[in-house]
Amino acid sequence: MNKYYKILDRIIHIGKQQCNKKGEIRYLLNEQLTLTPSDLLDIFETHSIARRKLKDELQLFMQGERQIEKYRKAGIAWWDYCGSILVNSYPTYLEKLPPLIEKINREKRSSKNYVLFLGETGAETNQAPCLSLVQFQIDECELVMSAFQRSSDANLGLPADIYHLYLMSRQIDFPLKSITLNLANVHIYKNNIERTKELLNGNEDIKFELNV
Repeated sequence: MNKYYKILDRIIHIGKQQCNKKGEIRYLLNEQLTLTPSDLLDIFETHSIARRKLKDELQLFMQGERQIEKYRKAGIAWWDYCGSILVNSYPTYLEKLPPLIEKINREKRSSKNYVLFLGETGAETNQAPCLSLVQFQIDECELVMSAFQRSSDANLGLPADIYHLYLMSRQIDFPLKSITLNLANVHIYKNNIERTKELLNGNEDIKFELNV
């Protein structure tokens, strides 16, 4: 069982129950997931991830594209519920990523922590980023990434965020040592519990419901 599936298994077996405005969830607080390149390979080989769409999505984010129609044209329909535009969501903050990556690759400073903040407090939004902070550090000529997530849908959001972080790491001129995700609240919605159990039992042909 890969590390991502272990998180799913923990939520199902020891998660607490909670009801929010999107529905009932089973959740864990302050979980940490540290992934090496071999862990990432294990996840990507054993779990179905929409790699092309997620790659296109990240590129649109980094371009600062807020128009939903542009995402739809790229085959990405999961933002439709936000309306016609993404207000203060991922594109607002990830458009700062290209110059940050350029700075990291230019300076190559092991003594500096390079940080990308997402989702500033008090900003008007129709979908606040679940990923709140990404930190890049150079350790003995290897890249160490750390990310903080305020909230994480373990079925849909978490694997997408793992892949986005991996794609970010590919743009840095150092080999990846590890990616650590600090998950303040990681959860599974009640309507996806049984499907998650099926996934962990080996059924890869599972479609999860988006709760908005």
